[in-house]
Amino acid sequence: MSGSNFLSLDPTEAASRGRTTWLAARLRSAIVEGELQVGSRLPATRALADELAVARGTVVEAYRRLTEEGLLVSNRGGGTTVARVPAVPAGVTATGAADAATPRMLDISAGVPDVSAFPRAAWLRVERRVLAHATEHDLGYSDPQGVLPFRRALAGWLARSRGIAVPPERIIITAGVTGALSTVSNVLRARGITECAVEDPGADGNRRILEFWLDRLHPIPVDADGLDVSALAATGVRVVLVTPAHHFPSGVVLSPTRRRELIAWAERTGGLVIEDDYDSEYRYDRAPVRAMHATAPEQILHISSLSKVLAPALRIGWMIAPEALHEQLVRTRWATDLGSPVLPQLVLAELIESGALERHLRVLRTRHRQRRDAAVEAVRRYLPGCEVGGIAAGLHLVVTLPAHIDETRLVARAREAGIAVQGMSSHRLTPGASGLVIGYGPHPTQRLADAIRVLGALAGFSSGGSA
Repeated sequence: MSGSNFLSLDPTEAASRGRTTWLAARLRSAIVEGELQVGSRLPATRALADELAVARGTVVEAYRRLTEEGLLVSNRGGGTTVARVPAVPAGVTATGAADAATPRMLDISAGVPDVSAFPRAAWLRVERRVLAHATEHDLGYSDPQGVLPFRRALAGWLARSRGIAVPPERIIITAGVTGALSTVSNVLRARGITECAVEDPGADGNRRILEFWLDRLHPIPVDADGLDVSALAATGVRVVLVTPAHHFPSGVVLSPTRRRELIAWAERTGGLVIEDDYDSEYRYDRAPVRAMHATAPEQILHISSLSKVLAPALRIGWMIAPEALHEQLVRTRWATDLGSPVLPQLVLAELIESGALERHLRVLRTRHRQRRDAAVEAVRRYLPGCEVGGIAAGLHLVVTLPAHIDETRLVARAREAGIAVQGMSSHRLTPGASGLVIGYGPHPTQRLADAIRVLGALAGFSSGGSA
């Protein structure tokens, strides 16, 4: 049976045509998790290939990809060694231990995927092809709505993954969800609409963007079935922002009854539902939840981005608007900055069409599920008796704190100890139950456990888990 003592590599874990990708991912993970330290020497390509019973070219290509990423370095006569540790959050080493020489903050706030897994090698290969074949037209000013090849690829992907069947002509590329909300807010204000309803609790980042552009936000309660549509109707507001597939931060799904009520509200009042589909790609313990847009495309403006799929730094998102708003949104997009950068859109088009993006997502889902499980286990051990919610999907979980624990004080003490964590109050406009929002996406399992152990101690629980 083939296999290697080095990192206990088992080639049977890899798909028959995906061994290079599997090996590169396994080595990358070993560097991130601290199994391979900076300066560690990797086996010779021929020796590792023999142990794994794979072609030497498979190992050579895996090493090459990580060398391009800057993670490995090939030393003439000295073999291949680890050059650096990627994306280690501030304040900790790759193994999760505090770095006493450079004390910085370990951020377990919500909303970030494992950006260390960004498909750098695949991106570089596609980018080279795009540049090699780019025409003068490609390198000139582009359609402010977004380049057509990307919108075509995105239309197919949204149909497969979210049940949204729209032609490319209805998709508007934006600078992430923030860019979409800013553009929509400007169009609403131009139409005399200066107020918006939001979920309470709800994403603080979205709320701050809307507060910048609009005059007033109306908090609408969220319960186990999602947004309270009756409370929405009582406000008289004509626009509402919702996260129906996975409410942030509680994780609840807008129930079928509430979905029907929300669409009926929009049809009855001429209202607009802004659907933020922010992390629908990550689900672990439940069936897929379809986007609302398909059920009422003229009442729902759908927005999403690739921030949770690849990396927030890309600043690539999209919106699909009711026909009555489409042209004004495109004109506003043009007047803002002439549209999104062309080259990343062309690269993304090929990554989607080739299936590379979906393969990347499969890797991330597995990794994030493992980290989710580790975070839940750590909460149950170090914060016993605290309810854990929002775990069926997404990149974060919610820990409800007992009434005697002061959330604000706990968050402040955690920051003093070098851990940045969000309290539920930061996502509320009105008072409510206290809790913590813990993002597990970018952190190795041991690092998560260590951080949650510290939170438990600061909250007054013993290291063994009892109060």
